[in-house]
Amino acid sequence: MKKDKGKVLVAMSGGLDSTVAAVMLHQEGYEVIGMTMKTWDYANSGGSTKETGCCSLDSINDARAIAVEQGFHHFIVDIREEFGDWVIDNFVDEYMAGRTPNPCVLCNTYIKWEALLKRADSLGCAFIATGHYANLREENGRWVVSKGKDDWKDQSYVLWGVSQQNLARSRFPLGNYHKAEIRQMAMDMGFTDIVKKPESYEICFVPDNDYRGFLKRKVEGLEEKVSGGKFVDVAGNIIGEHKGYPFYTIGQRKGLEVAFGTPKYVTHIEPESNTITLGDAEDLHRNGMLVKDINYQKYASINDGQKALVKIRYKHEGEQATLYNDEDGMLKFVFDRYVAGIAPGQSAVFYEGDDVLGGGFIHSSFNV
Repeated sequence: MKKDKGKVLVAMSGGLDSTVAAVMLHQEGYEVIGMTMKTWDYANSGGSTKETGCCSLDSINDARAIAVEQGFHHFIVDIREEFGDWVIDNFVDEYMAGRTPNPCVLCNTYIKWEALLKRADSLGCAFIATGHYANLREENGRWVVSKGKDDWKDQSYVLWGVSQQNLARSRFPLGNYHKAEIRQMAMDMGFTDIVKKPESYEICFVPDNDYRGFLKRKVEGLEEKVSGGKFVDVAGNIIGEHKGYPFYTIGQRKGLEVAFGTPKYVTHIEPESNTITLGDAEDLHRNGMLVKDINYQKYASINDGQKALVKIRYKHEGEQATLYNDEDGMLKFVFDRYVAGIAPGQSAVFYEGDDVLGGGFIHSSFNV
């Protein structure tokens, strides 16, 4: 087959989605080069779970074996230093600031795309590609990310931070398929072992899904520094003692280890005083928020009064809101109805239909 569509560098994790993406592009006429990124060393994580996921030796070997079998080149790139400086340090810093971090967004924005494009340039590749379930098109001189066909697998939320310059060279071959279709494709291609691999939903550098244990291992003497903090009610009355503010997140109900007779939720975290406010479910409700570090995609900016569907976490169905430009470059969101669990540090991604207008990090929430 003549490879007439140009050279594309494909991020290959050794998993189902990136494998099918690479083979699809290969079959479509691209000259494919596979690249697997070593982002994290499990030997240094200190977790209790065995090495699994995209950075494990097995996954790297799987990616290389598939590339060789399909007849295209494959490279392994060690980006642990960059990953640690950006993603892991931010993860720790955000929890220590009383916020809830979004490591996958940071990784995509500052690590994976930059690492891919840097190597793509050195290898003469015009494009890069990933196995994300999202779509991409050019419209009115802008590159627009839109939702993938599979609502459950849609990953447009984690792509809000990718720049126009980087989107221009990106390809998402899985965007118009459901996961079941990709799984069947893999079976038809003979990748039965990969199809059997369980999907991982954990943070890649916290393989045991215990972020509290990870923080304890990363921050020397953390437990001693933050133990003995106070739980207070919404009126400020002390109602109990907690293990330290970094170990809690907005909206958390389980694991408080204090019985109140009725369900209580974390509604506010105050790092300076090591105080956590607990309230009822309705105390989590807010109808406004400020969002910082905005990256626009469909349009270069927005006008005050822009309507949008806004997602405040990955699996959030979204709520309608009106957007306003605020001081310091932030956006103010006023929701049509109250929203529960707006957590500073998480990503807010706003949509026009299926198209990503842009996104940013939640700075604070309020009631209008």
